[in-house]
Amino acid sequence: MKKFVVLVFVLVLLVSCQAKTPGAPQELKVMVHDSFAISEDVIADFEQENNAKVSFLASGDAGTALNKAILAKDNPLADVFYGVDNTFLSRALQEGIFEAYQSPLLEKIPDEFQLDPDNRALPVDYGDVCLNYDIAYFTDKGIMPPQTLEDLLKPEYKGLVVVQNPATSSPGLAFLLATIAHFGEDGYLDYWESLVANDLLVVNDWNTAYYTEFTRSGGTRPLVLSYASSPVAEVLFASEPVSEPPTGAVTGPGSCFRQVEYAGILKGTKQHDLAEKWIDFMLSPTFQEDVPLQMFVLPVNDEAKLDPTFSQFTAQPQEPAFLDPETISANREKWISAWTEAVIR
Repeated sequence: MKKFVVLVFVLVLLVSCQAKTPGAPQELKVMVHDSFAISEDVIADFEQENNAKVSFLASGDAGTALNKAILAKDNPLADVFYGVDNTFLSRALQEGIFEAYQSPLLEKIPDEFQLDPDNRALPVDYGDVCLNYDIAYFTDKGIMPPQTLEDLLKPEYKGLVVVQNPATSSPGLAFLLATIAHFGEDGYLDYWESLVANDLLVVNDWNTAYYTEFTRSGGTRPLVLSYASSPVAEVLFASEPVSEPPTGAVTGPGSCFRQVEYAGILKGTKQHDLAEKWIDFMLSPTFQEDVPLQMFVLPVNDEAKLDPTFSQFTAQPQEPAFLDPETISANREKWISAWTEAVIR
């Protein structure tokens, strides 16, 4: 009898230990563009709460990453895709790579960011592509920085502007779209031809524009296409502490283009429940509050609190330019081709 009682006790103890010991973590693969960044402790919060291991598949810039996701849609490379923006959103939806998911966190996000009524692609963050200027350059020269797109055509700004090629650069494409939204399809090419006549410089990527051609980096161009949040980075990453950013942004009506980035659950995932939890996590204040200082974009969740430096020094565009994603999708390649003919020749 004693042996039986001992045996029962041991069995109960074993069952209890097994109940308290979690199984192996579930693996979640998240496909991202190369600019994705998030704090390790934020990822750890999700992993611990969900007994999960999250791995990130960096897949090139936003357009390249989307192409990879589309090519692999019958055998998806990951469970979730993050990083498609409103310039490529319609293509992603037309290709049918996402499953619909109505996250309960969507009620915290303004309608202006929710561009897919079927909730296949859910908004995560946004940022404004704007021209930045070197404050010291314009102060030293006694020239007022430009305020609008039209200002860039004035003689005093000749040879001062560097932008990125829209065929090879995400901010370059955003700026092209801003000019189309502002001047219309009948006027944007005339505007670009006038920019060329005013000695515009076009380079292939943001790094070359900002870290080679911009006067802040030793270049000759004090006007560079960048982001409304770039002045924040200039403060946070200054070699010596500064109380004010050395750069400003051109924020006149229609001069900036608002990019919104989305995430979605890839069709064919075998981790559907975990993927839903990850989407919820991306829209939660924990993730959203970490985004600005990691990727220098703004959270879409109204309840997310901004770092004081970010909220103080991020430029606020007046009436950012906007084009409907379907319109962009239908005309993107035509617009880029026409721009290339007019500007690069």
